[in-house]
Amino acid sequence: MESKKRSADSMEELEDEQHVVADEAAVKSSKESQESIKPMEKLKKRRALDKERHAKGSDFVETLKFKKSSEVLAVTPTLSHSQGLRMDVFSDLASAESSVRKAAAEALVVELRKAQKVFEKVGKKGIEEEVVPLEAKKDEGFENCAPSVIYAIRRLVRGVSSSRECARQGFALGLAVIVGTIPSIRVDSVMKLIDDELKVTAKMEGQDARECLLGRLFAYGSLARSGRISAEWASDNNTTLVKDFISSVVSLAPKKRYLHEPAVSIILEVAAKLPEEALSSQILGAPGMHGWFEKAVVVGDPDVLFFALKLQERGYTGDMVGKLLPSTFSSNSFFSRDHLSSLAPCFKESTFCLPRVHSLWKVLVNILVPEATQTEDKSVRSNSSRKNKKNRKGGGFEEMTKNIRTFCEVVIEESLLMSSHDRKHLAFDILLLLLPRLPVSCIQTVLSPKLVLCLMDILSTKGSLLYNAAQHFVRELINWTGDDDDRRVGVIVSLQKHSSGRFDCITRTQTVKELISKFKTSSGCLLFVQNLMSLFVDEGTLTDEPSDQSQTTDENSELSTPVSDYPAESENADFLKKWVIDTMPRVLKNIKLDSNAKSLPHSELVQFIEAKFRVQTEIMKFLAVQGLFSASLGTEVTSFELQEKFKWPKAAISSALCRMCIEQLMHVLEDAQKMEVSHVLPNGLELNDLGSYFICFLSTLCNIPSVSLYRTLNSEDEEAFKKLQKMEYKLSTEARNIGPGPDANQLLALCYLLIQLLLQVLLHPGEFSEAALELVICCKKAFPAAAHGDSSENEDEFDDNGAPALMDVLVDTFLSLLPHTSGPMFFAIEQVFRYFCDDITDAGLLQMLRVVKKDLKSARHQAPPSDADEDDDDDFLAIEDAEETDDSEHVEGGNSDDHADDSEAMDGVEESDEEVTKNKEVGSEGTNGDEETDDEVEKKDEGNSGGRVGAERTDKESNRHVEDDSDSDDSDGMDDDAMFRMDSYLARIFKERKLASTESAHSQLMPFKLRVLSLLEIYLHRNPGKSQVMTIYSSLAQAFVNYHSVEGSEQLVQRIGAILQKKIFKAKDYPKGEDIQLSTLESLLEKSFKSASRSRYKMVSSLAQQSAFWLLKIIQSRDFPKSKLERVLEIFRQTLTDYFTNKKSRLKAGFVKDIIRRHPWIGFQLFGFLLEKSQTAKSEFRQVKSLELVDCIIKSWISANKRDDSKDAPTKSKFLKKHLPALCELIQQLLSNLPEKQSRRAEVRRFCSQVLHAISALKLHKSFLKTLKPDAYSAFESQLGPAFLKFKNLNE
Repeated sequence: MESKKRSADSMEELEDEQHVVADEAAVKSSKESQESIKPMEKLKKRRALDKERHAKGSDFVETLKFKKSSEVLAVTPTLSHSQGLRMDVFSDLASAESSVRKAAAEALVVELRKAQKVFEKVGKKGIEEEVVPLEAKKDEGFENCAPSVIYAIRRLVRGVSSSRECARQGFALGLAVIVGTIPSIRVDSVMKLIDDELKVTAKMEGQDARECLLGRLFAYGSLARSGRISAEWASDNNTTLVKDFISSVVSLAPKKRYLHEPAVSIILEVAAKLPEEALSSQILGAPGMHGWFEKAVVVGDPDVLFFALKLQERGYTGDMVGKLLPSTFSSNSFFSRDHLSSLAPCFKESTFCLPRVHSLWKVLVNILVPEATQTEDKSVRSNSSRKNKKNRKGGGFEEMTKNIRTFCEVVIEESLLMSSHDRKHLAFDILLLLLPRLPVSCIQTVLSPKLVLCLMDILSTKGSLLYNAAQHFVRELINWTGDDDDRRVGVIVSLQKHSSGRFDCITRTQTVKELISKFKTSSGCLLFVQNLMSLFVDEGTLTDEPSDQSQTTDENSELSTPVSDYPAESENADFLKKWVIDTMPRVLKNIKLDSNAKSLPHSELVQFIEAKFRVQTEIMKFLAVQGLFSASLGTEVTSFELQEKFKWPKAAISSALCRMCIEQLMHVLEDAQKMEVSHVLPNGLELNDLGSYFICFLSTLCNIPSVSLYRTLNSEDEEAFKKLQKMEYKLSTEARNIGPGPDANQLLALCYLLIQLLLQVLLHPGEFSEAALELVICCKKAFPAAAHGDSSENEDEFDDNGAPALMDVLVDTFLSLLPHTSGPMFFAIEQVFRYFCDDITDAGLLQMLRVVKKDLKSARHQAPPSDADEDDDDDFLAIEDAEETDDSEHVEGGNSDDHADDSEAMDGVEESDEEVTKNKEVGSEGTNGDEETDDEVEKKDEGNSGGRVGAERTDKESNRHVEDDSDSDDSDGMDDDAMFRMDSYLARIFKERKLASTESAHSQLMPFKLRVLSLLEIYLHRNPGKSQVMTIYSSLAQAFVNYHSVEGSEQLVQRIGAILQKKIFKAKDYPKGEDIQLSTLESLLEKSFKSASRSRYKMVSSLAQQSAFWLLKIIQSRDFPKSKLERVLEIFRQTLTDYFTNKKSRLKAGFVKDIIRRHPWIGFQLFGFLLEKSQTAKSEFRQVKSLELVDCIIKSWISANKRDDSKDAPTKSKFLKKHLPALCELIQQLLSNLPEKQSRRAEVRRFCSQVLHAISALKLHKSFLKTLKPDAYSAFESQLGPAFLKFKNLNE
């Protein structure tokens, strides 16, 4: 039973082993026959070997018979097995390496040819007497073949049925080469051997039968490739070998589905080597071929169709092919709708070989789109660009386009896409075969609505079965576009048109976005824009097909909505139009100069700007026509003045789309203005003045009777609209007259602002007319030459005595526009402010600063009214006085924790200061020590919640002071009219609805504040040295602290902090005006020190420290006499006294040390005071920290003495001599009461050693020793030891 169940592979391996055993035995016997004297011993050994082989199950090995003939051996060469065939070649034929298999086949052929030549010389007599016949039988038809050849053929035929490694491929190769090179092998005998050895019986199991079928297939393929079949027919036309072979192959094909296609390939292999006259008789006349063709259409056999098409390529025009091909074959007749519909079963059944694409489709693509079509398509595209369409008619291009359309509709859409997943997969593969040859004009035909909807349906669900296939198709589609703008435009338009502009949204990919980003040239962008215009206007191109839920999806089906909730047809059209409007301005971003633009020649730069200007004008005209105007008569209007025809959609677009067009038009103008700012050419005004071009275009369309604005303007808006047009025209004319320069730049900035305001008037009726009229008046006063001969009542009022200054009115106008203006409008305001901000007044600055400081969050405790407002800014840096904290007051503690978290998030502000970073080592040590090492302070802060309550109370008081300060600012520098206007600005933000909470009100006010901050940043950048910087600094610092305690103001806090850092503290210049009073600087400095010593927030403390550095730098630059600086020193004394006596002080010793290093004169003046306070410090930690300050002052004095050693040296030594008693007392106290911690003891000893070194450097040994008391002397000796001994030796 085991032998019956043994697989074909194991049987073959056993058989091969038996062959090897037999061969080795034969070789060994041959050697013994020549050397041994006793032939009987050889016979005994051979019999034993035969018994062993029979014991292993071999039924076909015969007993070897040798007859010694010394005469034959002496005269005739023997055909011994050792001289003929090597067994290792068969192992190499099964190798996985193709090169090894080739080499083995060549070696096998060489050996067999040699053996055959020897056999032909020896003849039958040699076979009977000397040569071992091996396993060949005489009735097999191999009488004329050498035994080695017979053995090789039998083994190769058996080997093609083996699935071991690549045995099937290698043995088939060997069989083909042997049959083709050894003429004595009869093909019919090999065919008979194939039938006998590889016969499929009923007893075989599935795997065994499969191996035999594949073996026969490979064996037949070897015979076909050997060329012997066609050679036999060439030598004898009456032979039946060809028919017998074809009949065998045809009978093999139906046994399994996977045998069909390779069987056809074998037949085609034979047919390719036969002449045309033999096709009908030998190939098509073979038994079984006629029935094969008859059943092909009914059962849907793509292999027979492939066979018929290949025969047609050879020129066969017979009736044998039946219904597979039209009677008179042509591409038009074959790709007709009726014929393709009849072949649909064949197309559907070609999916059996997936993922490999059936060979049929490559033949169909070659017939559908010949290779010569690509050249023809290029000529058609060039002719179409010249508007010459005559060449498109006539040739076969139109016929090919028609065939492609029919093929896609019948085969791709109706047969494959509407069927199973495998057939959808096949459809994608077929289109990928078609893409390389596809003409650009047929892109929209291939990317049909059904295909696009199918792609969206698959890609919208990442877990779908065809997701990878669809993703691969889309990726190959993108790669196919390459650098061809025509292909890219066709693909984008097709995808978006059939998906209503939502392909990326539904598929969750970046396909369309990626394709759009590849437009880099102006010509490509212009082509894309023109196609978008046609897509927007031509409603006939929009797809009206309903989406099939089994294949397609859209935005609503993503949300699992019922079919009835799908967008209506008009909504889909609006989606597409929105995408077109939104995409146009984005195309301009792709046209940009690279980093080497400055090195380009002037001519190339001019060409680039002209090309981009053409794209800008096309986009601008389209957006203006569709967004601003409507045609009253028809949908087309021709302007004879512009020599252009303008079109509108047949159905009027909605007002929302009109507003969207206006908004995008504003972005286009903003892009043009940015280009004006960044690229200034000698003829820049004429090359890229898109604003003036827009006004001229607008005026021209307004003068066409059949064209009107998309909405009716009221009287105020109409007046503003006309005045803005007129003023822009005058200013642009004046700019061209005066030529390039600063004045021209001011005029251009105003022109773009007027244009943006004009569009705002159209976009928001009744909201901007008043501001527009005010801006027109400002333009007249700023440039009276441009407005000569024009006067109005408003202008007369503006000229009255006591009227506000021009810049005040301009700032007032800007503030009225900023709350709800658009981004392009704000950019235009920035540019105008940049050119005019140098003339801003204090009143204008106060107006802007009041907006920044305005806080809509009401204070919890209203401060009582006070007549005196001198101290309204006392807490502008959120000073926290812990001594005044009322622990019994009930305050929520959650806000304090939130503030602490925010302060940690803003910790980067502290390290951003360059000067603080320069001394980071010392400062950080002081900070860490103050927070982590001072045990008493930490215990007090952690164990007592009063500190946190104090912080909350301080926040309340800070908010109250802010309110008072805002009121004082209202009364200082602003009259009643100005205050009323400011309140109206803030009221306009909330006029549409009442805000229920302060948080929502604050979020509404946030963009307004950020825009005002941008204007202030521009002013600080242009005027860093003006005295108004102090006013801006004070207000911004106050706002910084106020918003730090307000939730949701992180962005505003970061913006204010960045302006303070970059534009004030790190500016190249600083205020130096004489109008800055010293008392003002002293007051601000005192507040900074209080905040630095009381604030529990890191970023507020950092701001206070940097403010102190900046203020001290301003004070030192003024060169005040020492008598006037006494107040500054007093501030330091008060701060240090609080540090040494009050444990609630959060002053960092590193901060004070940094001030002493930058300003040594402060340290010299405070040296004695510092020595005195160090002795009375309540905290051991702070006493040790004060030693660093004392050491820093001494080092500064020594370095100053060295730099000026020749001048007044004795006087300088008196500085330290004067303070020796206090210094000795301090050291005595330290050495007598050493700290408990080891690190602090080391600090004390290091300080004492540094003092001794300084005294030695100043040569004050004697004075120092005289001043020391006995107790201090003993303390020096006991605590310092060698260091003090060395000091005494130097004195002696």
